[in-house]
Amino acid sequence: MSLFKIFKKGLKKTKTSLTRNLKSVFSGSQKWTEESYDYLEAVLIGTDMGVVATSRLVNDVRDRYEQGDIATVEDIMQIAEADVKRLLSDVEYPEINMQKELTIVMMIGVNGSGKTTTAAKLAHLWKQEGKKVVLAACDTFRAAAVEQLKIWGKRAECPVIAAQHGADAASVAFDAVSAAKNRNADVLIIDTAGRQHTDRGLMNELAKIRRILNKTCPGAPHETWLVIDGSTGTNALIQAREFGKYCDVSGLCLTKIDGSGKGGVVIAIHEEHKFPIRFLGLGEGMEDLQPFDPEFFAKALFE
Repeated sequence: MSLFKIFKKGLKKTKTSLTRNLKSVFSGSQKWTEESYDYLEAVLIGTDMGVVATSRLVNDVRDRYEQGDIATVEDIMQIAEADVKRLLSDVEYPEINMQKELTIVMMIGVNGSGKTTTAAKLAHLWKQEGKKVVLAACDTFRAAAVEQLKIWGKRAECPVIAAQHGADAASVAFDAVSAAKNRNADVLIIDTAGRQHTDRGLMNELAKIRRILNKTCPGAPHETWLVIDGSTGTNALIQAREFGKYCDVSGLCLTKIDGSGKGGVVIAIHEEHKFPIRFLGLGEGMEDLQPFDPEFFAKALFE
């Protein structure tokens, strides 16, 4: 399946919801009124697009309509596609900080956001590109977490460095760096325990892991990616905001975008935080985690 088709499939629920709702109001030959624009705003907010992006898009549609440039739902979708692509492209997306030797990527986020599956899918993706990847099970807090990562690691055909439930997570990280270096690995992915930003003990543990990584491999972690469940709407915005205060977040991985009609949250998070969106989870399969592409995203949502 082509990359664009994966985006289109993953955003199908959001696209269907948008199209169906807009056609119920902006069809026929009746004049568009303020009530029409209020409905358009409600439809876009319903996808969790956010107030700022929604207002900008609605104002653009209103101006174009008053100028006589548009008259159909298809026109609205075309304008929305161009506007969203422009919004998502207004910052530079820096290259992933790949090192000449070992690159260490740390995955952080709340419980249930999809960190473990995302880590494994990243391992699979990079392995397909010819890189040697090692996974580290540093979620020693949740009883089933280590076993879960081992199962995913087996699917991705990547080794998993782990210890017993309840072990010191920083010690596991230390052992994982040594193991990755001994295996001449290109990438080490650190899967950490899910935590709320208000949990001082687990946030301190995160800081300890970072110190150990930097001590054993200067400059590490080279990337710290916050994994967010895209179906949680406003909570996703709050998570990005709060983790950004406590951690040096270098990118976002948004998961479960395919599971609801809330794909607009990608736009809202970008508008508020300007964190580089690194990957989107557009399905449950190994191939459904894909590097974020603003053009494909906008096209899949509004074409």
